[in-house]
Amino acid sequence: MTNPFFLAEKVAIVTGASSGLGHHFAVALARAGAKVALGARRVDRLQEVVAEIEGFDGRALAVALDVTDSDSVREAVAAAETELGPISILVNNAGVSGGAKPALEVEEAEWLSVIDVNLNGVWRMAQEVAKHMVRLGHGGSIINIASMLGLVAVPYIPAYCASKAAVVNLTRALAVELARHDIRVNAIAPGYFESEMTHDFLGSAEGRSMIDQIPQRRSGNPAELDGALLLLASDASSYMTGSVITVDGGHTLVIPSR
Repeated sequence: MTNPFFLAEKVAIVTGASSGLGHHFAVALARAGAKVALGARRVDRLQEVVAEIEGFDGRALAVALDVTDSDSVREAVAAAETELGPISILVNNAGVSGGAKPALEVEEAEWLSVIDVNLNGVWRMAQEVAKHMVRLGHGGSIINIASMLGLVAVPYIPAYCASKAAVVNLTRALAVELARHDIRVNAIAPGYFESEMTHDFLGSAEGRSMIDQIPQRRSGNPAELDGALLLLASDASSYMTGSVITVDGGHTLVIPSR
């Protein structure tokens, strides 16, 4: 019986792939058999990921990508198609948290910067890749990386919470509209995972206190996102669209009661 989670000959593009969860997602997709286009602004860092994937005979391509720039998005998608073939998987991972501060102290430029990467960047990539899928007529899977903080809120990062909540409902809106083209749009909402973005916070007294409130009493290991990622990327989720899979150790179960 064919493994429905296997991604042999499928082409994926992962944004924010130079570090953290994006790096991990790219390697996980490649290990499952996909050819992966790695997108980020730091192309030198991408070459390290390419070397890692080629080390187990995977196929990877580094492409310069700034999700806040529409021209960069179009060029990156075109390069991935030209070099690797028709794109059937998009992992919209690029994101920033912005500085933590009270809402009344957030400058407009700070707010707009987070929204432009976390929401507008997801939109730009989803629209461009969906156009590609429709033009070639093969359908595919768009996976938006949201956050548990798009489902519940915490103080001091209002732009991040707002942007991730918007990603959740953008996922649903696109799922409804793109289903006729055999394009599935789903989201993963991670809790706190060790990454470059979260390292300092998780090591702080506040971070350790927060971890104590998670029902499983720990932060996540990136490998614990692989199940959700490969489910949504593969034909195993052929009847899923508009879904949001929360992977957070039960954290969202207790945040509303705080």
